[in-house]
Amino acid sequence: MTGPARFDPAALRPRLPSPLQEVSDDRFARHGVRLLLKRDDLIHPDLIGNKWRKLVPNLEAAAGRPVVTFGGAYSNHLRATAAAGRLLGLTTVGVVRGDELADRPLNPSLARCAADGMRLHFVDRSTYRGKTHPDTLAAVLRAAGAEDAYVVPEGGSNAVAVRGCRALGEELRDHADVVALACGTGGTLAGLAAGLGPGRQALGIPVLKGGFLTAETRALQTEAFGGPRGDWHLDERFHFGGYARTTPALDAFAEDFGKRHGLPVERLYVAKLLYALVALADEGAFPRGTRLAAVVTGAPFVG
Repeated sequence: MTGPARFDPAALRPRLPSPLQEVSDDRFARHGVRLLLKRDDLIHPDLIGNKWRKLVPNLEAAAGRPVVTFGGAYSNHLRATAAAGRLLGLTTVGVVRGDELADRPLNPSLARCAADGMRLHFVDRSTYRGKTHPDTLAAVLRAAGAEDAYVVPEGGSNAVAVRGCRALGEELRDHADVVALACGTGGTLAGLAAGLGPGRQALGIPVLKGGFLTAETRALQTEAFGGPRGDWHLDERFHFGGYARTTPALDAFAEDFGKRHGLPVERLYVAKLLYALVALADEGAFPRGTRLAAVVTGAPFVG
């Protein structure tokens, strides 16, 4: 790990705007719906999809200070932050949920973080749940030796990130009537909806159960823009049991979609989104003539 460095986005070489690919799929065509894939998975090989859009504004705000962020044992966000640190010469610290993991061999996801120079700090689950409380956060930063670091929240969703994700909506507003994406913390949805403009709808498919994401997304929009923005809603039915949960039916669907369209389908987010859209099309949720864009926010992780 190196010391403070000036932020230089050119070092990351993004592909923006990301490609928009129309695909022919009879499950949509028979309902008169055009399906487009917004290939945010092609923005950058290491900072994939919404991770680029949320992380880069935060890295700029960090102004060369060490970056501390949070995630679980298989966090895409931790991997993206670690990769950015390697590419930019920034010190990164990952606070990982589950102190029982500290004495175990690193799984492939955390091993990738460590290989990219991220220092891992494991905390118990009670402390992790309280990480947004100022006293708990201060104690975690002290224990991690990162009291002067710039803190990026779990999933990367804060006001800075939400404003960065507004560009996603701006890229799509002239090409789609409905834009759908899988949601974890609500930050990408909050920014997307703000950027789409009048007459366009954003649809979020939560991958966690609990029904908390509407309030979280509203709060993020208020923090970023001073109040609600855009026309958006959530459909809570397609979490498949919660985060990182899949079923044989979902796996089979993802395999089939990948074979149809030559797209390796990431399971934790993208598969749930695409499954939901097929189901919603069958329910008649989209009027004939709808241009439906699905945001591909990630790619399968290969350890």
